[in-house]
Amino acid sequence: MKALTIFGGTGDLTFRKLLPALYNGSVLGAESAEYRVIIIGRREYTSEQYRELARDWVRKFARLPYEDAAFDRFAARVDYYRMDFSDSANYPALDEYYRAQNISEHIFYFAVAPRFFGIIAEGLSHVQGAPQGKVIIEKPFGENLAAAGALNKRLEAIFTSERIYRIDHYLGKEMVRNIETIRFSNPLFTNLWDSRFIECVQISAMEDVGVETRGGYYDGAGALKDMVQNHLFQILSIVAMERPYEFSGADMHAEQLRVLRELRPAGAEPIRDTLLLGQYDDYRTEAQVGSYSQTETYAALRLFIDNDRWRGAPFYIRTGKKLGRREMEVAVIFRRPRPDVAHNVLIIKIQPTEGVYLQFNIQKPGDTDEITQAKMDFCQSCVLENRINTPEAYERLLGACIRGERFWFSQWDQIETGWNYIENLRRLYREDHLPVVSYKSGTPGPLEADALLGRFGHRWFS
Repeated sequence: MKALTIFGGTGDLTFRKLLPALYNGSVLGAESAEYRVIIIGRREYTSEQYRELARDWVRKFARLPYEDAAFDRFAARVDYYRMDFSDSANYPALDEYYRAQNISEHIFYFAVAPRFFGIIAEGLSHVQGAPQGKVIIEKPFGENLAAAGALNKRLEAIFTSERIYRIDHYLGKEMVRNIETIRFSNPLFTNLWDSRFIECVQISAMEDVGVETRGGYYDGAGALKDMVQNHLFQILSIVAMERPYEFSGADMHAEQLRVLRELRPAGAEPIRDTLLLGQYDDYRTEAQVGSYSQTETYAALRLFIDNDRWRGAPFYIRTGKKLGRREMEVAVIFRRPRPDVAHNVLIIKIQPTEGVYLQFNIQKPGDTDEITQAKMDFCQSCVLENRINTPEAYERLLGACIRGERFWFSQWDQIETGWNYIENLRRLYREDHLPVVSYKSGTPGPLEADALLGRFGHRWFS
């Protein structure tokens, strides 16, 4: 029998994302529907009590319409196992439970803080058949680069690298996966996708909320660690990579890694021209945040990829909290044929709206030589059928793990390269005594971020 075991089964990730994704898979008859779902938690629930608790979350967050009969069929595969997973003495009993249930094929999901990854892995090393299973781990993949490296060695010693799936849910988003199709299946863009024709690329991840209940975690992380070194570097590498020989895990991974290794070294440009950090004005009043915290809630970066395709074209990245809107997009700004016309712009909209926007020049109608901008806006997620038929990120990635498809998961050498780069940037920023500037909640971010682009003749497109 097959089982998906979720450690941390009473947390927000499980309730808001994993259970709804598994319910959707059950309704659609996806691969995950073949698995028993074992929920590991410390709270004193029976399986029946947990299923009723899960019902409300599925009703609220599932992509597909909730139906009692469909949920009951799904819930029949869900069992709750009470256990303190931080105590190694409890794993022999878990081994006995699996044996009694005749469970021999495993996927383990570590929906817990990274400090528990090693403890759980060590415990599972003594469970029959567990090291031959697959393990999915959530970011952050450690507290810092050194700790992450040690944790990675510990996990790979037990499960081997091929069995570890480091999930980055942004890689499961529809339009992130669509970037390669837009790039490589349209000569209109394929033949212009380099610095001869592209002036700059902008990657934006704007949030309208603050840290909410995550103050304790976020104050030890910040925007660079929480968003840039994983999610946004992954997107950058997909936008900038060479065409893989095959669109397989190994080839895509190699091309993405090459991009990260070809980033212009931290410190090659003055750090003030590379990085700007900010903090929203009431951040220090948030729960579990230090009253003198210098943690950044906003980051803007100006980066270069030193290869033949991209040499000289800056990649601008910005991300932040309490920016007055929720929006993630990639904007490709093409070079102007002459100074008196506007840029052609391609925008790949990732969330909350999914779609593609294109701006190009056209003669204004009438007896005139005036040039104006035509705007074509394809909203993929505005169509109800598309929303219903498009799997959410966790649905897609759970299925990919079951099938052994690794190319939409982060690999350790990518994580290590990105983390090392960001830590060097942060060190240089600190050594130059550059400030974490304040910005007002609900605004687009620090004015200094606009000035960073302005010094080089650019502006944020939106």
